[in-house]
Amino acid sequence: MHKIFRIDMTDLKATVETVPEAWAGLGGRALTSTIVAAEVPPTCHPLGPNNKLVFAPGLLSGTAASNAGRFSCGAKSPLTGGIKECSAGGSAGRIIARLGIKAIILEGQPKGEGWYGLIVRKDGVEIVPETETLGKGNFAVVEDLTARLGEDFGVITLGPAGEHLMAVSDISVKDPDGKLRSFGRGGLGAVMGSKRVKFIAIDPEGVANLAIADPAAFKVANKAFTKTLNDHPVSGQGLKKYGTAVLVNIINEAGGLPTKNFTSGQCDHHDQISGEQMYDNIVARGGEPTHGCSVGCQIQCSQVYNDKDGKFLTSGFEYETIWALGADGLIKDLDIIAEIDNVMDDIGVDSIEVPVMFAVAMEAGLLPWGDGKRMLEMLREDIAKGTSLGRLLGGGTAAVGRAFGLTRIPVVKNQAIPAYDPRAIKGIGVTYATTTMGADHTAGYAIATNILNVGGKVDPLSNDGQVDLSRNLQIATAAVDSTGLCLFIAFPALDIPECLASVVGMLNARYGLSLTGDDVVALGKQVLKTEHAFNLAAGLGDESDRLPEFFELEPIAPHQVKWDMDPKELATFWSF
Repeated sequence: MHKIFRIDMTDLKATVETVPEAWAGLGGRALTSTIVAAEVPPTCHPLGPNNKLVFAPGLLSGTAASNAGRFSCGAKSPLTGGIKECSAGGSAGRIIARLGIKAIILEGQPKGEGWYGLIVRKDGVEIVPETETLGKGNFAVVEDLTARLGEDFGVITLGPAGEHLMAVSDISVKDPDGKLRSFGRGGLGAVMGSKRVKFIAIDPEGVANLAIADPAAFKVANKAFTKTLNDHPVSGQGLKKYGTAVLVNIINEAGGLPTKNFTSGQCDHHDQISGEQMYDNIVARGGEPTHGCSVGCQIQCSQVYNDKDGKFLTSGFEYETIWALGADGLIKDLDIIAEIDNVMDDIGVDSIEVPVMFAVAMEAGLLPWGDGKRMLEMLREDIAKGTSLGRLLGGGTAAVGRAFGLTRIPVVKNQAIPAYDPRAIKGIGVTYATTTMGADHTAGYAIATNILNVGGKVDPLSNDGQVDLSRNLQIATAAVDSTGLCLFIAFPALDIPECLASVVGMLNARYGLSLTGDDVVALGKQVLKTEHAFNLAAGLGDESDRLPEFFELEPIAPHQVKWDMDPKELATFWSF
């Protein structure tokens, strides 16, 4: 029996509720955004008592479906001021789903100054005062809770940046190897910190195999689905060997690798920070070039990256982080980049927002270009400790840019723009401008079609077809985010018809339904419209669906192109 766990931090009470009929067919992003839209006043302060933090496994989470190890977290974002959903891997989402929990809702705010831990069990939630892990980094919290509760517990944890309520803070999740995955973007860590919850531990006792309406049909559909993941050259080969960093050289060649705070589309030292170089380092040092973020992952695009002495440096070493530190911030040493990634994981900050912020800080003269050592000092001594400088940096890219009077501030809806320049890759520019989430490449990954020729080909330098491309991808992504499946299933889904058909087949077999592909598309549209309505009510009108002016004024090398999308054409995005 599915249930909702509601935790009132004002009265320190937890209740178990039946799932409302309107929520019964929802999961993941569809459920978090629906709950936030229904229960959070759009104009409330994100760090006040009226905001809520919602965790929800996807519709296929906890099943044997390949790559279904993700779950969603949602709230009103302290960074964008709009609705926010993030997806993460790790172990907690699978345990939550197999305990029969449809969603966990944190609401209210403690009256005193105390902090708490939440221990989620199959029949309810225990709210316990917490002092031992306060001020500690995420790795230490995982280690402490593993010793205290057992290694099989799922762990959702908050780093020091979240304790300081910084807009760059994230929420971390323990993965099956005790390493960290993150709900990275939008400052959700600050929302968890505003509830004064340091950790959520999920007790696996009582987990059960989920009821499948048609086990035989589910098995057949999952087998077909897994085959498409393994057969596609991106999900089955490129990502498996080189991780997401395989894109460094590809995007550089396309002229869309933002470099030195978005002043060029190519980086001279791209080879030194590439996925190929990362792979060579990992193999030479006894690391793991192929690694999954959760049980059942087939793509295995994560990795374990060791230092020159063979000691662990970081895991989940992603393209966006390598780009932001290595190209945007001009750091040439991949080991320094890995060390910074590890520290960001530990203190609990968004590893896109913070490096982009540092590139803006470099332009402002706060630290020299490419100075990774100074960046490490500022992370450890300022952001982690909440000094005055640390709190300025912890406000994010836009806050630092405004404080120093800069005009080249790469943000949309106050959130840092990720690793693809919209002037050279127009489809991703449409996504950045229009997504409900603030600048977010994952919301509608136009790189697939603009650059990788997955799902067809749309010229990245032309405006033609980009709005339709981004719209279709955003609708599909909203649906995928609701299933608990990894976003990277999109590669075979765009090229191999059996992929989407098998996903629909798994949903039907799981719940005894007769869904079609059109139903999945309808779900994606419903999610986007729900989120858009929330943002409009929160004050993020259509004028917020645009890129910063400097993209229109400054051409980018090597193609010497500007952002020149007609605003009227961009405004047609929501015509569905």
